[in-house]
Amino acid sequence: MERSCFTIDLGAIRRNAETLLRAAGGAELWAVVKAEGYGHGAVDVSKAALEAGAAALCVATLPEALHLRAALRNARILVMGPIAEREVGEARAARLELVAADVTIPEGVPVHLKLDTGMGRWGLSELPAPTRDVVGVMSHLAAAEADPAFTRLQVERFREAASGLGPLTRHIANSAATLRYAEARFDAVRCGIALYGISPFGSDPEAEGLEPALRWESYVALVKQLQPGESTGYGRRFVADRPTWIGIVPVGYADGFRRDMTGTEVLVDGVRRRVVGTISMDALAVELDGRLDAGTPVTLVGDGILIEDHARVAETIGYEIATGLNTRSRRARRVTTDG
Repeated sequence: MERSCFTIDLGAIRRNAETLLRAAGGAELWAVVKAEGYGHGAVDVSKAALEAGAAALCVATLPEALHLRAALRNARILVMGPIAEREVGEARAARLELVAADVTIPEGVPVHLKLDTGMGRWGLSELPAPTRDVVGVMSHLAAAEADPAFTRLQVERFREAASGLGPLTRHIANSAATLRYAEARFDAVRCGIALYGISPFGSDPEAEGLEPALRWESYVALVKQLQPGESTGYGRRFVADRPTWIGIVPVGYADGFRRDMTGTEVLVDGVRRRVVGTISMDALAVELDGRLDAGTPVTLVGDGILIEDHARVAETIGYEIATGLNTRSRRARRVTTDG
């Protein structure tokens, strides 16, 4: 058994894309596959999303886009982050689309003007007159998962600014807005986290009709009993107050199981068990209720153990957990399941 095994269900990606398309209410679905597809594999996720009906792919950087272009010759690809002037020619040759977030508008390549409606980050304070290369106008929601009033304010600011600009593609909705705000959907929606079956609201994704696409498995490599006063892990953060069985799992923060996830739960032979002590670079400890055999399977994500659960323990968001997983090696395998 592999010490850290990731499985990506491309069937789940397709079904999530179909769910988001239905939620989009006629708007195009643009799949956000930056950060190596949120740790799920950008090329494979892109193919699955396109097969399910996505009309375009969105990434953050030029290298990400070029990586996709090498595998997907005809896909529409939008680079949402800034690129250097010297890189425009390379983007043009690769048939990419770019975003203009300041007064400099690239020439000879399709451009989307980005308006800052409240994110306070990339974006123009007001929209200039579109040049002949401008094909879209966009913005970025700051709190669609948590602040309805501010989200509606941003949407209205965008609507007013984009009106009268002609037949340009308008897009502002992220995953949360696609699922909750009909008025934000416009001509296209840019969905990332929900595509992977992770809730943008930090709740159970099933409530939104989403299906987690990632499964993470390992095994118990060693079982031992701590006596009262004995500890496990660096810093002696867990000290037994009674005879306590623990299992050592050969996964740690180098694999993406973060130090601040101590206290979360995993499945050991199908039973929820608490992670105790300091998580090491390549090992963690779980509290058991008795002796188990070495080799007993452990599920770190899957079968009801959600990335959202780990994120709550770590006091972060599912995005950060997913993109921090070390799935980029050969340990990630792809499967396709039927719904």
